Amino acid sequence: MNRPEDRRLEPRAPANARGLVVSPGLELPCLIVDQSGSGVRLRLDRNLALPNQILLIDMAQATAVEADVVWRKGMEAGIKRSGGAASLRGLVPSRLAGARAAFLRAGGR
Repeated sequence: MNRPEDRRLEPRAPANARGLVVSPGLELPCLIVDQSGSGVRLRLDRNLALPNQILLIDMAQATAVEADVVWRKGMEAGIKRSGGAASLRGLVPSRLAGARAAFLRAGGR
C-alpha cells in the first residue's frame, strides 16, 4: 500500500536487480531497487551527476529502456520510463547499438 507521502499512482515492487546506466561518455553500474509501472528507483555505485536522459539496462532481463532522471538523493535516483523496454539480445536498432556494446562489456550474454 502506498504511503501518503508517496506520490506514485502505481504500487512499487521490489526488484533487487543489477543494472547499468548508460549515456554518452557514461557507463555506471547500479542496483535496481524497486519499480512501478512507470518508474524505477536506482542505487548508484558512485555519487556522480547523471544527465537528464539515460538508458537503463537491466542485466538479468537483457533489456534497455529510455528514461528521464526525475530526482536524485545521495547515491539514489528516480527515473521515469520514456519508452518501452527493448531486448539487447540479437539484432538491435542502431540507436541501441551503444547500449548493447555496454551490456556485453558489463558481462551480459
